[in-house]
Amino acid sequence: MTEQHCDIAILGGGLSGGLIALALAARRPDLKVSILEAAPALGGNHVWSVFDTDLQPGAEALLAPLVTARWEGYDVRFPAHSRQLDTPYATMTSARLDATLRATLPADAIHCNATVVSATPREVRLADGSRFAADAVIDTRGLKDFSAFKGGWQKFVGLHLKLYRPHLLTRPIVMDATVDQLDGYRFVYSLPFNATEVFVEDTYYADGPALDVTSLRQRVLAYAESQGWAVAQVVAEERGVLPVVAGGDFDTLWPQSGRDMPRAGTRAGLFHPLTSYSVPDAVRFALALADRIDLTSNGLAEFSQRWSSKHWKEGSFFRMLTAMLFAAADPDKRYRVLERFYRLDSRLIERFYAGQPTLLDKVRVLAGKPPVPLARAIGVISGLGNRPAPLQHPRRQEH
Repeated sequence: MTEQHCDIAILGGGLSGGLIALALAARRPDLKVSILEAAPALGGNHVWSVFDTDLQPGAEALLAPLVTARWEGYDVRFPAHSRQLDTPYATMTSARLDATLRATLPADAIHCNATVVSATPREVRLADGSRFAADAVIDTRGLKDFSAFKGGWQKFVGLHLKLYRPHLLTRPIVMDATVDQLDGYRFVYSLPFNATEVFVEDTYYADGPALDVTSLRQRVLAYAESQGWAVAQVVAEERGVLPVVAGGDFDTLWPQSGRDMPRAGTRAGLFHPLTSYSVPDAVRFALALADRIDLTSNGLAEFSQRWSSKHWKEGSFFRMLTAMLFAAADPDKRYRVLERFYRLDSRLIERFYAGQPTLLDKVRVLAGKPPVPLARAIGVISGLGNRPAPLQHPRRQEH
């Protein structure tokens, strides 16, 4: 049995935990930080993307080492509307996060294959008998219990494809909703990594969390074929089932990890309620935490709860829009909501994705005839309509 001491112990080496470690390394190099990750590598198996307009001053420097590809804009495609937008867009990968953390932190700061048996705000015990004592423990291991939320799911399978010939894309297609609408709102997302490599993801805004991985793989390959892309190799695969939140109770969410445990990332509910987008919130929280003077367990517990509570309150507008998407729109007509949204001013769209719409933005989003049945829309807005049910833990299907 080994015993170690550090100033900050971070449970989970994913996006939020990794960004906290990098922010502390940059702004508080005097601190000893330990990352405890259950998997063999840091970062999981993910592709994360971010708009330049999502980021506050200082954020670009934090993310720069993680960026694997960057474009000066992106496209969207819908049955009755296509558009090019000129907001710069960048992508990061788990492999780059792992490499950056290992290059930035001391070797003894990273502990993979570290299965946590128990954790308190100042101590962590691992399955191998190791014990870590810390001035503060921050839990970033992701959300496991979704019962505090009501809504639906964003679920996806993405394949990194190597092609025989160039794909000819010059910028990402963030949403291609011209595909068949199956299992709710469906779109395909394509990132051109280089001339002959492209990441293609089949995504759904669905009522249920079941993920039929085999069918979605086949749909990704069929989409590639429809674009004239001859696939030479599947380099990697990503899959996920994320909550899309229409309602819930913050006071139910917070005690799930213990009221006194500092936490971050999706475990603290820090993601966009409608898009499930987590990068902007992860960056903001990491930088704010690293600038704090009080990094004790009590100080960080109070800070993280206050931060998450404020985020929950500010997300009420997006939760209402989620309720409209799921409760007011027929599943095969949900694309019309996004099609209408992408006709709005590009600056409004940028603020929307950043989670920082103005009052006028909110009015503009709701103005006019909604692309859903009017009576249902009014019912959702007034709180009288049927709202999505509480979310249950997702289960994947592998047939």
